[in-house]
Amino acid sequence: MTLRIPDDLDASIRAGAAAAGLSLNAYIVRAARRQAVLDAARQLAALGLGEELCDEGDAL
Repeated sequence: MTLRIPDDLDASIRAGAAAAGLSLNAYIVRAARRQAVLDAARQLAALGLGEELCDEGDAL
């Protein structure tokens, strides 16, 4: 997969990866994974399934 990062984001992404102690690849994979989980949670919530999948005290 080729990912083209806009020049105006490149430095901040590299700085974020360095600050997190991650490789650039690991940092971008982590960000993509987090977004995929959030998207799935929103889809479940839209279907009204979010409450059934949470334990007491959890929230989407």
